Amino acid sequence: MRILVLHGPNLNLLGEREPETYGSATLADVDALLLRVATELGATIECAQSNHEGVLVDRIHGARGHADAILINPGGLTHTSVVLRDALLAVGLPFVEVHVSNIHAREPFRRHSYLSDIARGVVSGFGPASYELGLRGLLG
Repeated sequence: MRILVLHGPNLNLLGEREPETYGSATLADVDALLLRVATELGATIECAQSNHEGVLVDRIHGARGHADAILINPGGLTHTSVVLRDALLAVGLPFVEVHVSNIHAREPFRRHSYLSDIARGVVSGFGPASYELGLRGLLG
């Protein structure tokens, strides 16, 4: 199985940005964890990060025929992006939404996701392990 992993805006700053909320693991640490788990489970992954909504949409569109599923942490776009929602619906690939922090225990505006109701699953609040749990869910 081929998995596209997408990290949204500001996730390039993991390990530096608000460590009390997001922890000390870097994006490179997360990607290494996912590669280890994917290899263990006989899958391949491709990881990409962008601070630009359109770049993420282009990657989602490009996944057709190249990936079997998507693991996505949309970052702040979770709460604002109808465009990401439409792209994920358009390609028809199963996807899991992940978040390092528990978005439901944070500010009220972070408690709504434009993606959750169309996702295969949502994992939130377990730090970098949210990604691992989401990947295992997709591959299970």
